[in-house]
Amino acid sequence: MSSRSVMCGEVKIGGGGKIPVQSMTNVHTEDVYAVNRQIWQLAEAGCDIVRVAVPTEEAARAISKIKENSPLPIVADIHFDYKLAILAIEHGADKIRINPGNIGSDNRIKAVVDKAKEAGIPIRIGVNSGSVEKELIAKYGGPTPEALVESAVKKIELIESMDFDNLVLSIKSSDIKTNTAVHRLIKEKTDVPLHIGITEAGVGEMAVIKSAIGIGSLLMDGIGDTIRVSLTGDPVNEIYAAYDILRACDRLGGAINIISCPTCGRCKVNLLKVASDVSDAIKPLEKQRIKTVQNHKLESHTFNVAIMGCAVNGPGEAKHADLGIACGDGNAVLFRKGEIIETIRIEDAPKVLISNIVKLM
Repeated sequence: MSSRSVMCGEVKIGGGGKIPVQSMTNVHTEDVYAVNRQIWQLAEAGCDIVRVAVPTEEAARAISKIKENSPLPIVADIHFDYKLAILAIEHGADKIRINPGNIGSDNRIKAVVDKAKEAGIPIRIGVNSGSVEKELIAKYGGPTPEALVESAVKKIELIESMDFDNLVLSIKSSDIKTNTAVHRLIKEKTDVPLHIGITEAGVGEMAVIKSAIGIGSLLMDGIGDTIRVSLTGDPVNEIYAAYDILRACDRLGGAINIISCPTCGRCKVNLLKVASDVSDAIKPLEKQRIKTVQNHKLESHTFNVAIMGCAVNGPGEAKHADLGIACGDGNAVLFRKGEIIETIRIEDAPKVLISNIVKLM
């Protein structure tokens, strides 16, 4: 089932096309300067939408000041107090995130819905195992994927019965198997855009691996309209990880992907240095390519660049690459789609490869 589309500020969620990358500030929202500083860092890394915690009235009121200097649309993250959601909307939030299960009565939910309708902004519904209704826990014997999905459907139907369909759904889990099962089930039951991720993934490399498996498997199934990689620490790292996942799943229009061999005893060069030099030089080129593709809504495949350590893994195994080099003893060959273009000196290989990438972009 294809998803409907909603707008968060000027960013489209759902309806096909670009998958917006989200993150969340982790400084006190009341500290407007610190929040804006972090938002600009996230924007520079490629973030599309940013969420801020709203635990107090002061935090809700701060949104209007934050928006004055924010390059990104602001999502207000609300728990328990529906009045904070209303106040955040009044102070300019571009989207509200609520968990109807902890907001309270239907009347309180409707008060938030009516205010969001008046402001013309979407609501992101958050559902998790802790908010599943007691009767569903009893019915399914626990917070199973089926219980989570039925709970989410009930909440969607409740809000839509209030004449409001400007919705995004988040139904994430920290368990990859549960997360995958839930999304495969919910995708068949609603066209509400899905905000996907592995919640509370953890710290460092293992957290990125868990996120890559959980998010990547859904993206490869065509599930997911916006993503957040949830990492403990600097939220900028979430953006880098998100782009790597999108690139690996070929869901990042304009991406440049490096293919390089692991090397073996046949390798006569420091391939790690060659690959690292090329990778560093490609980053600004890729950023510009992605921006051009997105701004002009162009169709663009991932541009594959191969960096191989010998003739065995050169034009033969990497013949699908748009451009590449295969390194020998003192020399390298430059090839395109498996066809050798020229022979060059090893020390010139990164520079020649980059110049040819620029010509083909």
